[in-house]
Amino acid sequence: MGTKKHKPEEVVTKLRQVDVLVSQGQSVADAIQAIGVIGVTYYRWRKEFGGLKSDQVRRMKELETENQRLRKAIADLTLDKLILQEAARGNF
Repeated sequence: MGTKKHKPEEVVTKLRQVDVLVSQGQSVADAIQAIGVIGVTYYRWRKEFGGLKSDQVRRMKELETENQRLRKAIADLTLDKLILQEAARGNF
């Protein structure tokens, strides 16, 4: 059985659907089954996206992507700096 990668906006929508179903009297397990995910996925999503709105989730994902890009750039520059320091000492 393949896995489906849900977009953050879809996750927030499904979390809200569970909240609505639970408030209408369904059990949490039935509500989770109604949105088509397993319990572990639901609780992981709730932990990560619990109180966020769609625009906040989108912004958070953009910031995480930018953070990864910047970390890679720093790693590359640090490596270049170390190579230049070795060359300047004459240990090449």
